[in-house]
Amino acid sequence: MSGFSEQWLALREGADAAARAAALVPAIRPRDGRTAVVVDLGAGTGANLRWLAPRLACPSRWIAVDHDAALLARITARPFPEGTAVEPLALDLAQALDRVPFAQADLVTASALLDLVSEAWLERLAAACAAARVPVLFALTYDGRVAWTPRERGDETVRELVNRHQRGDKGFGPALGPAAAGRAAALFAARGYEVSSAASDWTLGPEEAALQSALVAGWLEAALEVAPAERAALADWAARRRAWIASGASRLAVGHVDLGGLPERRNAEDAEGRRENRSTSLRGDGSARALPAGAPCGAPAARLAVQRLTRPTRKPELCGAPRPLRPPR
Repeated sequence: MSGFSEQWLALREGADAAARAAALVPAIRPRDGRTAVVVDLGAGTGANLRWLAPRLACPSRWIAVDHDAALLARITARPFPEGTAVEPLALDLAQALDRVPFAQADLVTASALLDLVSEAWLERLAAACAAARVPVLFALTYDGRVAWTPRERGDETVRELVNRHQRGDKGFGPALGPAAAGRAAALFAARGYEVSSAASDWTLGPEEAALQSALVAGWLEAALEVAPAERAALADWAARRRAWIASGASRLAVGHVDLGGLPERRNAEDAEGRRENRSTSLRGDGSARALPAGAPCGAPAARLAVQRLTRPTRKPELCGAPRPLRPPR
């Protein structure tokens, strides 16, 4: 279930691709040399497939699941990576998770989904994946951190209102919002998964002015739903942020987390394969934009630091940013 327009999904695809943690991609080893089966939850127009399929290093058949058949049709209307086949599955994940073919999967993945779902739904997902003993990869879960540069009066107020809105019902029950990555890590670890995480923050400069403007519009709308009495102050904030964007001086960092999980080994043969998988997928090669735990949102990317988790990480602190400046006229 995506719940987003094709235009929004296209606008964010480049930022998503630049942010993702490549070192969390597992080395899939299908039995008997068959094509790997990847189940993509909330597939939308196929951005996850286009980024991930070339990095799997094996042919793959994707079961692309989304409630919006029109978005799924866009996947097959565009070229996709060589060695990849796509099978669209129009399905409302909020109501029919039990109809997802987890037992066929060599990997279950999703992008920008977990912060929209409830804890009860996430528990069901963890149980289904654990029953199938399938690796998981969940990308770009929003974690509540936002940092504008230059800072403006109202930035923190809007961030808090947006995060409150994120916890509303997005179709799956009360959403986990910024708490989703930590809860997912805990729920999968409780079912025997070895869970790893890496930061996948958006770092948007002047060249992403269109995406910054769309975020201002979307966050203004969300903030107004939570605090309609603050309309004048929120509209003033949006006007000042748009002025900075128009000036070419605006930068924005938005915190996200990528999670990967390997299930309990099924037998001695799998045990050896999982060791090789971890050696491949968790090697720090500098290819991902990961930050140490607790680092400020949008800080310069260092060499990859993949964090293995046995319990939820603490909530990241608000990103730091320079002191407020006078907006352009």
